[in-house]
Amino acid sequence: MTDNQGTGPSDPLRIKYSTTDGIRVVTLHGEIDHHVKDALSEALLPLDATDGGGGGHRIVADLSGVTFLDSSGINALLQVHQRADAAQGWLRLAAAQEPVMRVLQLVGLDTVLSFHSTVEQALDA
Repeated sequence: MTDNQGTGPSDPLRIKYSTTDGIRVVTLHGEIDHHVKDALSEALLPLDATDGGGGGHRIVADLSGVTFLDSSGINALLQVHQRADAAQGWLRLAAAQEPVMRVLQLVGLDTVLSFHSTVEQALDA
């Protein structure tokens, strides 16, 4: 199943959802900043998430289409990681472009979260 989320035609972030083997895969395209941080958090770990077939607290975020990430996005990723971890789940990041990966490494997020070159690697980890 794939859903698109956005509040209007000029949204800087497009979000698609799917589930693979009970893992929620969220594909992100565009910019992640303070305007979309709440939508990002809800896309990665909805308030009604369960560990059932909908993907629950096991999440792969496909960052291959993300062109910009600011501190709001970093904080959202950390909060999702903490919520998933508290529910005995996880958040894995996949396919970040070099500029985004550089930001994540500069703030040390690569020491907290699991990073993978591809979505497939993140699913199999």
